[in-house]
Amino acid sequence: MLAPMEPSPRASFEPAGAGALLGGVTAAGVGVGALVGWAAGSLGLGALVGALVGIPAGVFAVYRRYRRFFT
Repeated sequence: MLAPMEPSPRASFEPAGAGALLGGVTAAGVGVGALVGWAAGSLGLGALVGALVGIPAGVFAVYRRYRRFFT
């Protein structure tokens, strides 16, 4: 006969965790961009480029972490 099925422990989606991951990766991108910009002579432009790279990187990180909830 069939073996009894046990419900798998399903993790819940944590909006605070997703927001913290998004904010952390974005802040890291801005920080790295600011450091590169500072070394190149333009702190503000480096931070802007870091934000432009950090925001999509943060979205991708959240998607990778919580991808089973987006299907």
